[in-house]
Amino acid sequence: MDVQGGVFIVTGSATGLGAAVAQRLAGKGGRVVINYTRSVAEALDTAQACRDLGGEAILCQADVADDADCRRMATLALQQWGRIDGLVNNAAQSKIVPHSDLEGLSGDDFQRIFAVNVVGAYQMVRAVAPAMQQQGQGAIVNISSGSAFTGSGSSIAYAASKAALNVMTFSLARALAPEIRVNAVCPGVMQTRWWREGLGADGYQAFIDRYAESAPLKTAGTPEAVADPVVWLLEAAEHVTGETIMVDAGSHLGPSPRRQEAADDTADR
Repeated sequence: MDVQGGVFIVTGSATGLGAAVAQRLAGKGGRVVINYTRSVAEALDTAQACRDLGGEAILCQADVADDADCRRMATLALQQWGRIDGLVNNAAQSKIVPHSDLEGLSGDDFQRIFAVNVVGAYQMVRAVAPAMQQQGQGAIVNISSGSAFTGSGSSIAYAASKAALNVMTFSLARALAPEIRVNAVCPGVMQTRWWREGLGADGYQAFIDRYAESAPLKTAGTPEAVADPVVWLLEAAEHVTGETIMVDAGSHLGPSPRRQEAADDTADR
């Protein structure tokens, strides 16, 4: 797929990873729908950044948990540019709750998190699929999480929702082929405003430092680092569908053999 002149919807793209993906696409000449729910000032900044990079951008305030909003977003792209080439399901909800605190998550919390992370992603796919099928091609990338495999992350509800999103990715890849490719990217911890606001300045930095120390590549992710494989799946991975790609500095591999050997030696003493 040629990003130049292509039309892309990126949900939750006012800040963080969504904004980074939108700007990567705009820098390649893409036309992007910037979606937000509350962060209007940040959305305006991201749209302007996209234009400064040579792309086109329009704003759409919409909640992906609302099916009518999803269909309205797809219609807006079609009215503006006449096609939809790619969708990035990035909008997400969570709640920071220690996994041992079972009383910290209510049924309503689960419903809210799944409404955005799973149902919202499905509704967006359903909204854009007819246009992609009519034009004979399209690509969808679901932003999942490494917590889908490890059961870690900000809460049990969040991890469970991302595991559901991965399974849905497999199902949709099968159902929408051959016209539409559907893949997922599973980031590890990223240095984003969401974690900073949730943990506070001191807690956030300690959290990032611990993650970077434990990861084989000795770093915590950035939105820009994760955006690159997302864009690759949209524009270049023509023979890839139904895939989940870990982008987590290798943290899913566990401790390196050398570090584990050192720990074993210490234990022996």
